[in-house]
Amino acid sequence: MEIGGRLAPAPPGELSGAVRVARDRTARHPALRAALALITAALGSGVLLAASLPPWGWWPLALLGAAGLALCLHGRSWSGRLLVGSAAGLGLYGPGLWWMTEFSAPGYVVTTILEAAIIGVATVAVAPGRGRGAAFPAALLLASAFGGHWPFGGLPLAGIALGQAGGPLAPAARLGGHLLLVFLVGVTGAALAGVATAVHSTSKPGQRRPEWRRVIGPVAALAGVVAVGAAGVVAPTGSERATLRVAAVQGGGPRGLRAIDVGPQVPFEAHLAAAAGVTRPVDLLVFPENVVSVGASLPGTEQEAKVADVARSLGTTVVAGVVTDAGPEHFRNAAVAWAPDGRIVDGYVKVHRVPFGEYVPFRDLVSRVADLSAVPRDAIAGRGPGVLTTPAGRLGVMISFEVFFADRARAAVRAGAEVLLVPTNASSYTTSQVPTQELAAARLRALETGRDVVQAAPTGFSAVVDFRGRVLRRSRLGPPAVEKATITRREGQTLAVRLGDGPLVVAAGAALALAWAVGARPDWLRRTSRRVRPGPRTPGRRD
Repeated sequence: MEIGGRLAPAPPGELSGAVRVARDRTARHPALRAALALITAALGSGVLLAASLPPWGWWPLALLGAAGLALCLHGRSWSGRLLVGSAAGLGLYGPGLWWMTEFSAPGYVVTTILEAAIIGVATVAVAPGRGRGAAFPAALLLASAFGGHWPFGGLPLAGIALGQAGGPLAPAARLGGHLLLVFLVGVTGAALAGVATAVHSTSKPGQRRPEWRRVIGPVAALAGVVAVGAAGVVAPTGSERATLRVAAVQGGGPRGLRAIDVGPQVPFEAHLAAAAGVTRPVDLLVFPENVVSVGASLPGTEQEAKVADVARSLGTTVVAGVVTDAGPEHFRNAAVAWAPDGRIVDGYVKVHRVPFGEYVPFRDLVSRVADLSAVPRDAIAGRGPGVLTTPAGRLGVMISFEVFFADRARAAVRAGAEVLLVPTNASSYTTSQVPTQELAAARLRALETGRDVVQAAPTGFSAVVDFRGRVLRRSRLGPPAVEKATITRREGQTLAVRLGDGPLVVAAGAALALAWAVGARPDWLRRTSRRVRPGPRTPGRRD
């Protein structure tokens, strides 16, 4: 405690020595105390962003978190902005990527730091002057776009947009995809921060003129967010071609087990048993990822014959996840389609592989410092859009991790996909964090493309999502299930599919440049302008 400007000793036993020393230092150094308060506030803002993500899903907290981050950035130097952004990134990705601790604690720490650094670097680009209101959402958008491609092809899990899949801003994804949602969260946060700043300045003692005019800009920005959200609601979503009766099969079983812990025959038989409960009529039956595991070739195997029997008995098209060998060190992760007569009619090999899950970058180097027994082989990447041409229609496929990447869904729709399928496998995770984020990603892909989505997982979530992003059917995690629904085969393209991410990324970059041009000066120039002041002008002297 502090008495008369001096630190009074704490009662014996009240504080440990280390805590007492830390308290004394912060009390004697106001700047350190202020820095700790700033870091805590920024970290808390990131935690609010994380709380908007599934499985928590409190979407309004993302808006408050963005507002808190914008307030923390106000008036900071470039190093201060780096510190604030990185702290907010730790608050976001620390909880958001917690699922990684089930596989590698060191990998979780490294990945969290890298992802947080992306936010930190992006916030450095936020203009500290009048242009910060436009620069802040642009910086968040660019951070999200960059994080979707780096490192190792990107890690979109724990992305800000996932927290808005169930919120009122979600329909705007039809206009600009998930990046537009990130931008709208940033605009809302900057606007709320502007209102808070104006209210605070007006309430200062001795303030002669109210500063309510400073609220006009933020209120206009909020109105713009509402307008964009409303435009997304009425934006074109394509048109219906035909209806399709679908069933997503979930074999069930214990969660938290890896492929090396369970023989391939166990999940295969479990899904055949679950499919036995499906009754006619059904046009499309979807099995999850990795359900069928064979040697180098699928045709002629016992597994291929049993799936063909399912197709013939129900008179339906069947799509199943198939793993095939590709030599001693490689394998292929594919989705294969059977026609109602039992013939294999098409297949797709997964393009976007999971780093350190389906392949190990720099395997020779990593193997010297880590145990890679859980990933003994690398998946071979496929090519092209994931589209299966079947009697049930042209089916776009995103295998598991690919559902987090909007470009995979766009590529399929541009190639003529009428429905999107997500055969996936999240049974390795004990918590619901990855399955819930995966379902949120499926909802965003449905909104962005104007396509219905069918997702099948061995232990959940198996679900059916309509083109409006609404979850029509969803299984529970763990037990066997068959989720049946009637969906639509659709055609046409949304604005998000037509334009892609490019225009938004370019616009965000232009917004940052404009913000610096009209509303900010570099710190060194601002200090110079304060040091060099013109002297008084002498009457009669011509300058």
